[in-house]
Amino acid sequence: MPNISVVVPAYNAATTIGETIASVLAQTYADFELIVINDGSQDATLDVVRQFTDELTDELTDERIKVFSYANSGPQKSRNRGIDQALGQYISFVDADDLWTPEKLELQLRALEAQPEASVAYSWVDGIDETNKITRLGQRSTLEGDVFEALLLNNFLGNGSNPLIRTAALRQVGGFDLAILAGQDWDMWLTLATHYGFVVVPRVQVFYRKVSNSTSWSSNLRRQEQGLMQVMAKHLDSRSELTASKHRYLAFCYRYLLFECFEKCPPNFSNGLLSLRFFFKAVYLEPRWWAKRYHLIVTVMIKSIAYLLRFKRYPC
Repeated sequence: MPNISVVVPAYNAATTIGETIASVLAQTYADFELIVINDGSQDATLDVVRQFTDELTDELTDERIKVFSYANSGPQKSRNRGIDQALGQYISFVDADDLWTPEKLELQLRALEAQPEASVAYSWVDGIDETNKITRLGQRSTLEGDVFEALLLNNFLGNGSNPLIRTAALRQVGGFDLAILAGQDWDMWLTLATHYGFVVVPRVQVFYRKVSNSTSWSSNLRRQEQGLMQVMAKHLDSRSELTASKHRYLAFCYRYLLFECFEKCPPNFSNGLLSLRFFFKAVYLEPRWWAKRYHLIVTVMIKSIAYLLRFKRYPC
């Protein structure tokens, strides 16, 4: 019986999943199973996974690798299927385009064993591009214990490939919420934080690959907006004592969407309007946050106007 189950949800991930699997197999802690959930891929994803098989026997060269294929139903359903298949006492998820450092599982497991009252161990995350070049330094949070309110204000875990979680805790909260349109990993961390303590490994151990399709990113942001509002409603409604601070939490979401718009959306008129909508929502919800950030306000306005003046329309 493996001690840790690593779940890799994969959909049309042929260009990256080989590297992801290799980074898992390179872990200094070896007592794990690697569960690949093939979510109806139409490309060569399974062929890449078969690169880890013996050509003579057609069996996986590493018996820790297990592959399950289903019709396409989305990453959250795939993660839940991975939870159902998991045999380990701990579970960690890694998206099929992200990477881990070799000591990721070992140090997170050590952190959880040192604090048995905690059920989630997380590390620091940096962003990378398609060439594995670091493009963004992530947050360096050191928060531990009851992190619910801090996590509600800021998803400092970064992405879904980060934490190591006690399997019993994941099953107790019922897995990932399929009704959430976007921000499902954040929703899961908040759900866990409602009931369980967190512990941190203060070093970069996860590399989050974020390569956008510029022609569709603005529509992706609109979906993210809907999903983030679902997450806020779900968790604020469960904590009546936080109702008075509701605007502050919503403002964080709109600042995040604003900065994502500038980073990922191509400059055109419709995206200029989108950035202004996010900006005015953020200001309306928490004007004090902007009160002494004059330089940032000027920067946002200049960028939005620059977008508006690009009248060429891109499909979104």
